[in-house]
Amino acid sequence: MPIWLRRRKPDLQEAMDAPDCPPDWLANTYRDFAQVNQRVSGWERIFHRHIRPVLSEPHRTYTLLDIGFGGGDIPLLLHNLAARCGVQLRIHAIDPDPRALAYVASRRWPDTIEFSCATPASLLAAAARYDVVISNHVLHHLPDAEVAAMMRDAGCLARRRVCFNDLARSDWAWILFGLGTAGRFPRSYIRSDGLRSIQRAFTQKELQQLVPAGWLVHRTFPFHLLAVGP
Repeated sequence: MPIWLRRRKPDLQEAMDAPDCPPDWLANTYRDFAQVNQRVSGWERIFHRHIRPVLSEPHRTYTLLDIGFGGGDIPLLLHNLAARCGVQLRIHAIDPDPRALAYVASRRWPDTIEFSCATPASLLAAAARYDVVISNHVLHHLPDAEVAAMMRDAGCLARRRVCFNDLARSDWAWILFGLGTAGRFPRSYIRSDGLRSIQRAFTQKELQQLVPAGWLVHRTFPFHLLAVGP
């Protein structure tokens, strides 16, 4: 590990998580997630390599759970990717923050996407099951014990595949994200919280030690980790 980010900093507070953050800044951040995720999250590659192969039966409607939907751009992207492949997919996207639900409620979505305030634990208690469970940029928000618990819950909720996509902590990720977002995303927490997120993120070795038995953590481009469960 290079110089600065040798140790994870899970105690750093991200501004958008504060309950009293300005609503317009929060809404702008939710909106801007789509632009950032399109460039760095790699979900089209993840879909074709890890999700599409387990959705191969014709004339069947599959189900997918997205944990921590934020601005809703990842569920919409997966809906569009599935549609282009001829896969019938119903998506349930959850987030524990009611502000996220209020944001997506103000926009129009395909009727195959449902949003709600919930947690993996509450869905387990309701005996819910899904073919695929995914999350994007959620794990670095959690302490280690909660990361392991969420992955166990996700494994119990999924029939076929779990894909948790998150940032990989490194000096270069921090430097390049800072340079690439300088002067952009006005009145938004994208840049400031993004830099803190990288400091809160895991390395491949750290995350591999937390995932359930049988899961694998892959390094993906650019500066991401993908934890895949059977």
